[in-house]
Amino acid sequence: MVLEQTGPHHPHITSHKQTTNCYSDHWRKNLPVLSKSHRVYSIDLIGYGYSDKPNPHQFGETLFYTFETWATQLNDFCTDVVKGEAFFICNSIGGLVGVQAAVMEPQLCKGIMLLNISLRMLHITKQPWYGRPLIKSFQNLLRNTAVGKYFFKTVATPQSVRNILSQCYHDTSQVTEELVQKILLPGLEPGAVDVFLEFICYSGGPLPEELLPQLKCPVLIGWGDKDPWEPIELGREYGKFDSVEDFVVLPNVGHCPQDEAPDLVNPLIESFVARHAALPAGISTTT
Repeated sequence: MVLEQTGPHHPHITSHKQTTNCYSDHWRKNLPVLSKSHRVYSIDLIGYGYSDKPNPHQFGETLFYTFETWATQLNDFCTDVVKGEAFFICNSIGGLVGVQAAVMEPQLCKGIMLLNISLRMLHITKQPWYGRPLIKSFQNLLRNTAVGKYFFKTVATPQSVRNILSQCYHDTSQVTEELVQKILLPGLEPGAVDVFLEFICYSGGPLPEELLPQLKCPVLIGWGDKDPWEPIELGREYGKFDSVEDFVVLPNVGHCPQDEAPDLVNPLIESFVARHAALPAGISTTT
């Protein structure tokens, strides 16, 4: 699904979130505000939300759901729909997609804002060597047997979704029934279980610390300081890369700042875009 809202000006902002059950409507508190002065798109990456969900098994041993696949989709979207360059506003694992896209096609990205980008702590290279064979065996069990589908059934329930959100939102009053349903329902679409299992078994691919040094556009990092999944102490290390112009702490906010604290995030997006809108894509003001 692609949401398009048009304002009187022309800088483009493309926002996306790609996790095991989240989709474009997770930006529903940002679109109405930002669309007053920008053309804003919030997209479902392939396999998630209400997008198509090709069965990963049809590709054999070749991985289909990778950051390169999603980055290509994002760049194609900019070329075919936006018809030019855009700012990427990303949350969580979607931050890897935005950064990968900007590395692959730097002329399309005017700047990236990363909100609690995933540290990818389960990446295979971050595991002890002696545990890697066990991890691989467990992934094969989930991906290729009924165990995985049973596990998905236990997760894809209103109560499970609410429990997970209550972990990653510091202000649990924001975990409303509306939010639970908006995240749960896309996960019940045909084919969603296979995509879910494919992704949780994807422990390779790029790391943010590998991609950030390659960026040629301005980068702003925002971090909810109460994120239990991506600790801010580790996140601060990303603020040291030359491509990152600033690391902004979002106080008393969890893993999904754009939804939990839009009053903090929306002005941050607008000021970041205003600073860099007139610059040619692919040129960074940072030194």
